[in-house]
Amino acid sequence: MSSKIIKHTMEELKNGIYLDNSAWDLLLFGGIILISFILRRFFSNSFSKIVFRFIPEESISIQDCVQLIRKPFELLIFWIFLYFAVQNLHIPSAWNIQPKDHFGLLYLIEKAFESAVIFTVTWVIIRLMKVVILVAQEKWNGADQKSKQQFIPFLNDLSMVFIITAAGFVFLGRIFEVDVVALITGLGIGGLALALAARETLENLFASFTIFLDLPFVVGDSIQIGSISGDIEKIGFRSTRLRGADGNLILVPNRLLTSQSLENMSERDYRRAKYTIQCELNTKPAQIEAAIAAIETFIQEEPLCKKKAPKVIFEGFGAYSIDISVTYFVQTKDFAKFQATKQAINLGILKVLEKEKVVMARS
Repeated sequence: MSSKIIKHTMEELKNGIYLDNSAWDLLLFGGIILISFILRRFFSNSFSKIVFRFIPEESISIQDCVQLIRKPFELLIFWIFLYFAVQNLHIPSAWNIQPKDHFGLLYLIEKAFESAVIFTVTWVIIRLMKVVILVAQEKWNGADQKSKQQFIPFLNDLSMVFIITAAGFVFLGRIFEVDVVALITGLGIGGLALALAARETLENLFASFTIFLDLPFVVGDSIQIGSISGDIEKIGFRSTRLRGADGNLILVPNRLLTSQSLENMSERDYRRAKYTIQCELNTKPAQIEAAIAAIETFIQEEPLCKKKAPKVIFEGFGAYSIDISVTYFVQTKDFAKFQATKQAINLGILKVLEKEKVVMARS
């Protein structure tokens, strides 16, 4: 008896009409949505593993790859299943809703759905680009890869511009039904006016490409251009960021870095120190000779000053002093190490002068 009731109930549900939709269509819609929630994790993991196969070994872990791709791809899977789920559904005729070909609720829903799909696909592509960036960071990690490391932020920014621009054109063409080809052609015609209006921006952009091709410096180098000096932190589209000796952030337009003489202090094999010691006029010649010889010997004993001989000479006579010129070269690119070596040599020179009883002149 109970089996007949169940069978009769199933027949009623199957043949019943609810809001102009059969029970079967409604069950099919709910089933497809349920399946999407069950299988979206499986599809996202499978897609991540496929992407991971194209990644060089020991670049990033499969967990990092899955973590980057999972959310946008799961959302894309949901939109795909939702699209197929609503194919057999019908809008109740009693609602008097305009068809999707005319402006109305269905039209807005369709445009909102297409916008969501475009956004999700763009999100997936951006995350795939993030995987590429992450692989590049791991592959080019190391002190000998500085020239490639500085290209990573630039590549990231450039790819984001192209992806978002392409997504914008797709959005305009699909959602607002703009003739994208005509729009691009119009932009080409107006390109001259745009170039004139954004001349400095374009100069900075082309200068950034010049910097990456010529590699006059890399991130981490210390440079000086005119009166500006600092360590390179980032090379962008428009400007390069420097960190000054006092910790301040300096933004230098890229066009200035390619149009002026630039000194890369990190490429020095040696750093030079030069100054004058002013001794009292009554200092005896023997004291001067002994001080010069002792200072030269002391500098030559410094490990970082052995490859280039120092120059310690009797420079001449000042108005109130006898001048000794001291010039030496420290074999290092590190400014902090140069300063420490210079300090040690200066202290040694003071001890030599004290030993030889040479008194500094007073102005």
